[in-house]
Formats: sequence, C-alpha cells, structure tokens
Amino acid sequence: MKNLFATMAALALSGQAYAQAPIKTLPYPQPHKVDTVTTYFGTKVPDPYRWLENDQAPDTKGWVQDENKVTQGYLAQIPFRETIRKRLETLWNYEKFGAPYKEGKYTYFSKNTGLQSQSVVYRQVGSEGKPDVFLDPNTFSKDGTTSLAGLNFTKDGSLAAYQISEGGSDWRNVIVLNTASKAIIGDTLKDVKFSGVAWKGNDGFYYSSYDKPKMGSQLAGKTQIHKLLYHKLGTPQSTDQLVFGGDKTPRRYLNGSLTEDQRFLVISARNTTTGNELYLQDLSKPNSAIVRVVDNEKQNVNVIDNVGSKLYIFTNLGAPNNKVVTVDAANPQPANWKDLIPETKNVLNVSTVGGKIFANYLKDATTYIEQYDMAGKKEHAIALPSVGSAGGFDGKKEDKETYYTFTSYIYPPTIFKYDIATGKSAVFKKAGVQFDPSKYESKQVFYNSKDGTRVPMIITYRKGLVLNGKNPTLLYAYGGFNASSTPGFSTSNIVLLENGGIYAVPNIRGGGEYGEKWHLAGTKLQKQNVFDDFIAAAEYLKANKYTDADHLAISGASNGGLLIGATMTQRPDLAKVAFPAVGVMDMLRYNQFTAGAGWAYDYGTAQDSKEMFDYLYKYSPYHAIKPASYPATLVTTADHDDRVVPAHSFKFGQRLQESQQGPAPVLIRIETKAGHGAGRSTAQVIGEQTDKWAFMFQNMGLTPYQSN
Repeated sequence: MKNLFATMAALALSGQAYAQAPIKTLPYPQPHKVDTVTTYFGTKVPDPYRWLENDQAPDTKGWVQDENKVTQGYLAQIPFRETIRKRLETLWNYEKFGAPYKEGKYTYFSKNTGLQSQSVVYRQVGSEGKPDVFLDPNTFSKDGTTSLAGLNFTKDGSLAAYQISEGGSDWRNVIVLNTASKAIIGDTLKDVKFSGVAWKGNDGFYYSSYDKPKMGSQLAGKTQIHKLLYHKLGTPQSTDQLVFGGDKTPRRYLNGSLTEDQRFLVISARNTTTGNELYLQDLSKPNSAIVRVVDNEKQNVNVIDNVGSKLYIFTNLGAPNNKVVTVDAANPQPANWKDLIPETKNVLNVSTVGGKIFANYLKDATTYIEQYDMAGKKEHAIALPSVGSAGGFDGKKEDKETYYTFTSYIYPPTIFKYDIATGKSAVFKKAGVQFDPSKYESKQVFYNSKDGTRVPMIITYRKGLVLNGKNPTLLYAYGGFNASSTPGFSTSNIVLLENGGIYAVPNIRGGGEYGEKWHLAGTKLQKQNVFDDFIAAAEYLKANKYTDADHLAISGASNGGLLIGATMTQRPDLAKVAFPAVGVMDMLRYNQFTAGAGWAYDYGTAQDSKEMFDYLYKYSPYHAIKPASYPATLVTTADHDDRVVPAHSFKFGQRLQESQQGPAPVLIRIETKAGHGAGRSTAQVIGEQTDKWAFMFQNMGLTPYQSN
C-alpha cells in the first residue's frame, strides 16, 4: 500500500486536472426567519436568524440535522474522498511522543501509538526504566471524545491533579490521584473553566472557575466573573475558599500560580485577552496580604522565577517587544524594576530551567534561542537544526538537562535533549511520519500590503514544482490576539504537498510576530489592516505564478475564521474555495456569549461608540453578506464549542446559502461531541481533514492520487 501511494503521489505531481462528474447538492434547508431588530446608535439592524443562537432549542437541533444531511450528502459523492481518508490514516499511523519531564522519582512523557484517539501518559524511573501507563485518556469515554486537558503534580511528585474535558468543552472536571498507587483521592471537582492547578504543598491547590450559567444553554451562557479558589484535599468543593475575584474584585480572567519554592502566590487578573494586573502574596508569612504589583491592564506582566525575595518578571511594560526585569518582593512595583534582559528589535519569550533563563526570540516569525544565567549574562546561543520553531526549555531548578521540540513546515516535530552546562543538543525522538524533507522547500518572501506595510510569508512546496499559476494552493492565516504564526509541521498538509500543492502562511498584522505594535495595528479601528494584509498575500501568490483564483483556497480558524468570513464577503472573487472554521462571524453580538466580552481589546464592541459600531457593522461577516457569487465554502464548527459558540457559524452559513448567486456549494459541517478544537479524537481530526481536502480538490476540478 505504501508503494502504491508513493506511485500515485508521483503521478499526481504532473499537475494535470481530470474531468469530473458534477456533484448534485441537496436543496438547502429553508428555515423560518424572525423579525428581530436591534437598534445601534439609530441604525436598525435586522437579525432574522437570531433563533439559531439557542443551541438547545428543537428548531435549532432540527436545522443542524438538516444541514449535516446536505453536507454529508455532498461529501459522500466525491469519488476520491475515501482515497484521501486512507492516505491520511496511513500518514497518521506512526508513534508520536511528547517531551519528557521529571516529577518526583519518575520521568513522564506522552505517547500515541498512531491512531489512538488520545495520547497516553507513561512514566518510568530515570532514563532507563521500563515505561508503564500512568494515565490513559482513551479509557475516559467509549468514543474517545473525552480528553486530558491538564496534569499538575505536587512538588514531591506524590500527588497529581488532572483535568478532563468532555466533548471538547472548556468546562473541566479535576481529579486527584496518588501517583504511587494511581488511586483517586477525594471527590471530583466539577465545573472548572480556564484554570491551571497550583499545588500548595500536599494539602491542596489553587484553581479558577466561574459560576456555571443557570439560564439557557450552559455552553453559550455568559461567563463574566472569574474566581480564584483554594481547594483543601478531603473537603467538599462547596467549602473551597475564595482567594481573589468574585463580586468583591470582579475580573473576567484570573490565574493563580506558585513560584517553584512555593513562597509566592502570583495572581494574574484581567478583563481582556491582552494585558493584566499583577498581585503577589508572600506565603512564608502567615496571613500576609495580597499586594498589588501592577494596577492596570495596559501591559502583560508575569513572574517567571525567584531567588529568595528577588523576583524575575517578564513584561512588555515600556518594551513592546518584551523584556525581563528584576525587583525585590518587598517593593515590587514598576518604579523599582531593573532591566535584566533588555528589549531588542526582535520579540522575546522566556522560560526557565536548571537555574537558567532561556530567551526565545522571533526573527521574522522564526526562532533563535539564547541561554542566560540568573545575573543576565549570556552563556550560549543554541544551535537549531534549521530555520523553524523551537519550544520547551523548561523544568525545575535542579535539572541538569531539558528537552525541546523543533519543527518547521518541512521538518516533522523532533524532540532534542539539551545539556544545560555545555549548551549541546542531541536528538532524543524523531518523528516517524512518512515524509522526506529533502524533497520539499520552504522559503520566506516579503510583500507589500495595501498601505505599503512589509509583511512576511512562508511558502512551502515540492522542489522542482513548476510555477505555472495553476497549482492548488492553501493560504492560511490568523492575525489576532498577539498570537504568532510560526513554522510548524502538519501531517495533513502532506496530502496537499504530494499532489503538487502549495501551502502559504503570511504573518499578518494583529499577530505578535513583531511585538505589541504589530498586534495593535490589527485591532479595533485598524482591524481592516488584517484583511488587507491577507488579500495582498493572495494577490502576491497570483502575481508570482504560484496559483490563480481558480486554484486558491483560503483558510483560518477562530479569529482566523473571522478573517476568512470578512475576506470572502469583501472579495468574493479572491479564491475558489473558502474554509472559515469556528469563526467569530457576528461582530455585533460576539460579546454576549461565554467569555466573548474579553475579546473587546482586539475587536471593540458595537456598544462602545457610533464610530466603533459603524466599523464593526461594515466588516462583520454575518452582516456583510449580500447576494453575490461566493467561493465554494465549507463552514466548520462543533456542537460543544463554548468559546466561539456555533451560533456564529450557524447564522453565517445560513445567510450565505441564502445569498449565494453562483453555482459553488455552501456547506456547513457540524462536528458532534467536539469543541473549539482541542482534545478532539484522532478519528475526528482525520475525518475533518479528509473532508477539507476532498472538498477543495473537487471544487478546483482536480483529482488527487490518480494517473491518466
């Protein structure tokens, strides 16, 4: 079978298209409309599909069933869909490892044998011991849709608290184990959301949650007031102590962590996804007060380590590209900070292990890393295998070695063991995926956006590919929330690359690739820059003969789903195929669901001002749809997405079907027992990727894995 697929792939690289029988799309559902109208600053905005926001209503459930019937009816007719599925299953079927880490006397790591629904946590004594299963999430549910969402150990490694997510929901349960016996201790904590677990000795831990919504859907209901709580082992959850938050100090997001020596409780408090207040409590002093370190949310700031009372703080306060400062815990306010690792022209991220600081810099969205001692002296520049992304370099102060993972668009994730004293790396685990990097290339180009801004983009394809303007191309981007799109390998993308395709990722504004200034240039009243950058990337690919409008697909998820929705409503002619996934599509009401109000730092809200309303109303994908010839569109969402609620995709997809004037299909694929993306089973991932590639090739008139 392997040789057969290799032969098929080679034949596919001829770039030839094959005649295809047209696929008949079942009639789209014709649901009722409602006369719901909301007035914003004198403008009446109709919302005929408001009823689809009630995901628990029988009408909505019926609509979902009808839409899935249409979608699956179409996809089932694609003749090469099963060929793609089998190829993806073959590609996915290799051992995958997570980087090891030490807890107590054990070394822990994750492994997936290939097609297991969820990765399994193993442990062994030292580096030579025999591994045994510590925690197998595949036993959590029969269908593999309940996942491990967090695992935290006590300092001595004798206890562990793990979080589980059912059906991809952000709501979690927390279960405590005795690591020696693997026996469950105490009761399961329920309804925990957006939380870490920070152990205080072996007696209990800090965690965060909201009161679960009581009205309507528990998945879609607003979650506004976060609480930092302390749970003492052996006591009911109902008696857990409120440490911070709640009605007295209402904040939308709270996180509590402890320094490694457990002397300081560090509290991050914020109302938006960018910037935070910082609070500190010295636990070595009984009944000590919680001290405010930073009293506003205009910057990101966090304690990364301490040596006694000396705090090491990572921040972008006065440094848009980030820096590391030190301060004494007795007077921790910014006026007393001293630069340790100053800001540079490249964006900084940091981690600590072995009593060292690892500075992970982004240079044009790719990684280089330097090692510093705790006095801020540079010790090593870490040699990476090539241009790409590296992550890891964390652990405990007594560790003599650490691990990191390196990857790029053509370099499968490889785990390296790093000797902290010498600065030398050695391969620990190579990926076993069927992919030969020597046959492919990734190159970075720079192009000018609409306003002249220079934007980087990495383009990946098979060596020797003829740039004839007809190559099937997937253009992917995110562009928001200060998140950086760095090079990373995708097993799914092999299907595209070995069929003569091109994968392109531009680092558009709104992300964090060039620091906070780059981020802010794609927020609120500058959000159009994000869409312009993406459109300019597509035009660059066309002008330079990588592809054309008939062979271009555009893709993005979450905030990237908004990007695709806005792009295709502004430029319906830009691409042949569109994949808006779990997108924020109703920009006037996004802040009415779950923790959506926290996204206002990036988006602004329709209630802020008439200027902000007008701006949002103009580009909001759901509202910007008008009768036109749109690309072939596969909207994807999930019934348990309680971050970007599926109503966004429901309303957008329904209105797009209603407004489609061209022959291209508009489908919505609604995954069941899945959420925003994390924790999905391997079968769910392969299923969605199969449908994506099948839909793309079908609508480009191309047949993958087929000879003349």
